[in-house]
Amino acid sequence: MKVNHENVVSVNVESQSLLHVDNGLVHIEVNLEKGEYACTDRNSFALKEIRSAFRWKGREYHTGMHDHHVMREQPEEIQDHFGKGLHVVILHESSKFPNVEQHFYMYENTSFFLTQVVVIYDEETKVNRIAVINTNTLLLERDVQSEDELHVLRVPYDNDKWVRYVAKPLPLETESYEVTALYHPHSRSGFILGSISHDVWKTGIRIKGEQAGKLDELELYGGATSFMTRDSQPHGYVTGIRIESPLVFVGFYEDYRAGLEAYGWANTRIAAALSWDGGAPFGWNSWSAAMSELSYELYTSTSDFLKKEAQSLGFQNEDTLYINFDAFWDNLTSDEMKDALKSVRKNGHKPGTYWTPFAFWGSPAQITEAVEGTNGKYTYSDILLRDADGEILPDIAGGLAIDPTHPGTLERIDWFTSQMILQGFEYIKLDFMAHGALEGRHYDPNITTGIAAYNYGLSYLSNKLSPEAVGRPVFINLSIAPLFPYAYAHSRRISCDVFGTIEDTEYLLNSLTHGWWMNNTLYRFNDPDHSVLYKSFNQDSTTRNEGRSRLSASVIAGTVLLLGDDFGNEEAAWRAKAWLSNQNIMDVARLGQTFRPIEGNFGDKGADAFVLIPAGQNTVAYLSVFNLNGKQSARKVVSLERAGLDPAQQYSVSDLWEGTNSEVVKELTVELEPAESKIFKLNINSN
Repeated sequence: MKVNHENVVSVNVESQSLLHVDNGLVHIEVNLEKGEYACTDRNSFALKEIRSAFRWKGREYHTGMHDHHVMREQPEEIQDHFGKGLHVVILHESSKFPNVEQHFYMYENTSFFLTQVVVIYDEETKVNRIAVINTNTLLLERDVQSEDELHVLRVPYDNDKWVRYVAKPLPLETESYEVTALYHPHSRSGFILGSISHDVWKTGIRIKGEQAGKLDELELYGGATSFMTRDSQPHGYVTGIRIESPLVFVGFYEDYRAGLEAYGWANTRIAAALSWDGGAPFGWNSWSAAMSELSYELYTSTSDFLKKEAQSLGFQNEDTLYINFDAFWDNLTSDEMKDALKSVRKNGHKPGTYWTPFAFWGSPAQITEAVEGTNGKYTYSDILLRDADGEILPDIAGGLAIDPTHPGTLERIDWFTSQMILQGFEYIKLDFMAHGALEGRHYDPNITTGIAAYNYGLSYLSNKLSPEAVGRPVFINLSIAPLFPYAYAHSRRISCDVFGTIEDTEYLLNSLTHGWWMNNTLYRFNDPDHSVLYKSFNQDSTTRNEGRSRLSASVIAGTVLLLGDDFGNEEAAWRAKAWLSNQNIMDVARLGQTFRPIEGNFGDKGADAFVLIPAGQNTVAYLSVFNLNGKQSARKVVSLERAGLDPAQQYSVSDLWEGTNSEVVKELTVELEPAESKIFKLNINSN
């Protein structure tokens, strides 16, 4: 095989049975005799004996079982959003079961390729499971330090029920959703597998290894359902004479973090992220402060406090704040709501609201009540999602799933959006969105999968909230929601609910450790949930170190910066005035850029050190360091080289919280009290 030094894409056939596709960075070898292929970057990893498979009429068939394997026609030259390259199609033929096409897209100067499977039959058929990649052979082609064990990243399907990201070494058995990374934490070398089309399938990635460093099973497939996807029903069938799998990204990277960022970017080549021309939203959300006790007095007094006591000290972005209702906004009478919104606008603030478009919270008796906006044409019993036998699906967290494809659901969306537009809301938090992506029997017979239904309903809602429809920008936030699809909102909460303790901060940092890359790729901003400075309604008060660390975690997230306290409490008010007046910290938040984790081997816990080198900067960097132990002090040592900085360079270091200055070379040593954190700004010392 000829080595490709120019990073252009080439295709070569060897001995009529081996086909090579290469761009100098990634290599694919297709075995036309066995119906399988291998892929490698030639430096660190190789996946061997890869087959594609599908479930049909109760049985599983893979490409090694087909009678003939040929390259269909000649490779096609392509020029698209990914660049310039070649499209190669391998056809696997059988006289007994459907044929399969494997599509490979390889581009110049890229460390990844794309692949997709198409199941083909001579008459309409249906499948509900397609494995794009199925192998039990992973080779590590470069020696690694014995302690640098291969880790597997489990990415949750959604952010409900305080689910966590998990990155642990083999042996293990796990299932990641939509994307995974397999990597060595010390060298950071790794490869990324993930779907980049999210219109039909839920994608699962099953990984099993019974020995350290040895992979026994790896399968990426469309058709995933489990308790993690909140489904009680099997994945819906997809019907046709040509049934396409998800489009899949396979990338090899010297730094797996760059690989996850590239994966995020690749998604946006298929479906663009929802654009937002404004800055990161700053303000307040009512949930942590009051929960079900939300009142007119709290809402209006919070706007007054922030206007007089915090905004005047510099807590603002683009000269405004968002003052957002959460659940139980309907505690207010219509007159109270009208007056509250008037009061907020008088302060120069923007009101925000809350809704669960695909979840019904009423009692059994209320199921027979008319759906709002339908003029009595439909009841909730009509629009609830049901199984194949016509039974209402089991609730999730007390909420019943609403069918996004039902015309009554769409009329309900029309009704609610017209109300919120008329009231002048400029921010909406959409919650419990996974209800809309459940598998079930949908009203529209042409929509047969949960994700297809979710796209249908959410795209309809997003269009109703577009600047063109509303006449002004409305910031759309997803709260509890699947990670994908992403193209209908400006931000998504990176985790489940996060309150104010150091344990809450650690939980948030677990999501940031493995989900930072979504910021400014899938979503314009990550949402770290309401930042509780002192006390959540449902918790005891926190120490000042806990409160400031909770704020620091939000600042480095990317970031929607909404506070979550009742500032009628004297200590909460003191902390707000003391901390939100720190313009060096607020300026970091206003960047709207997320910090990267320095290390990634914390199991199911959050990292304690993060770095940001702002876009377009080569002389400035930021480091954040946390002591996530609420009882013991800690000394943290951060290697500048591991942080991506020059270890031989001298840096001037500013502690942005304390206002102190120092100089550092090679490593930064930080002494932290229990639950304390620091954010540092580093400048290259020109002396």
